[in-house]
Amino acid sequence: MVLCGNGSLYCGISNRPQERFAAHAAGKGAKYMRIHKPVAMRLVYAGVARAEAARLEARVKKLTARCKRELWAALPDVQTA
Repeated sequence: MVLCGNGSLYCGISNRPQERFAAHAAGKGAKYMRIHKPVAMRLVYAGVARAEAARLEARVKKLTARCKRELWAALPDVQTA
């Protein structure tokens, strides 16, 4: 999950999350992230196969905004620099 400058939370999958975050910060990648710059990243899951990651991403995206914020608050910070 990525916290954007406008306070929104973005959810996506990657096998190289730090590189993906850097690409988002550089204005490359998802269109949403080009408009809403990333501020911080927290990993929900690590070390899962792509198919499982896609299923988990779908579950996170179905959460209410309140639940996503609670999940964000419960996750440890990830070094993105």
